Amino acid sequence: MTLAEFKSMVSLSKNEICREIFLENAQTIKVKKEERVIHNLGRIFDATLAISNKKGFHAMSLRDLSENAGLSMGALYSYFASKDELLSMIQEQGRRITRRVLEQQIRPDLAPMQKLKAGIIAHLYLSEIMQPWFYFSFMEAKNLEKKQQKDAIASELMTEQVYAAILREGQRAGDFAPTDPDMTAAIIKAMLQEWYVKRWKYRSRQIDVEQYAGFVLNWVEAFVRPANRPVETK
Repeated sequence: MTLAEFKSMVSLSKNEICREIFLENAQTIKVKKEERVIHNLGRIFDATLAISNKKGFHAMSLRDLSENAGLSMGALYSYFASKDELLSMIQEQGRRITRRVLEQQIRPDLAPMQKLKAGIIAHLYLSEIMQPWFYFSFMEAKNLEKKQQKDAIASELMTEQVYAAILREGQRAGDFAPTDPDMTAAIIKAMLQEWYVKRWKYRSRQIDVEQYAGFVLNWVEAFVRPANRPVETK
């Protein structure tokens, strides 16, 4: 699957993401006109990610955010009560999207190898489309409050557990070699994180996300497939 094909299958426009956030937080957001909320949330989140990915979320002041989003301080407080609440809104929405996309792409009717490939491609392409959010989440994890750190760890383990479950399914079916599924899943996750954290390194080598995905898929398949089974050609 190409990145363009993935984009056509997965609905991830900024407006749709902000609409979801509005609906999830309608009780606390003081502004009730949906169109205005969606527009301003987009400005707030774009500014937050841009500032945070340069100097860190905790170093960002609300005045920094106000100036970069083009909204007054009072307007900001119409959408969230504190920086922690803003952080929770951004983080939780990203996790919801990741869970939803993985569930959509890893269909129950697929064979284990197809499921594993679908999960890897979905995660890589999603991280390409939402690179500022993935980078933000990875870099800010160490600075989160204790509860937020637990949520971030749970989210990372969730994706590892998805891959580990597929690996176990493939081993039971005899499709995969008897490797340690948890360790293998952890290494797969690390390879996926390598793309969105150090994407600059691959861009400098003129490697795009489709080429990187192809390499990861080939590596993973070679590692998990038993020696007596041929490599899939499709």
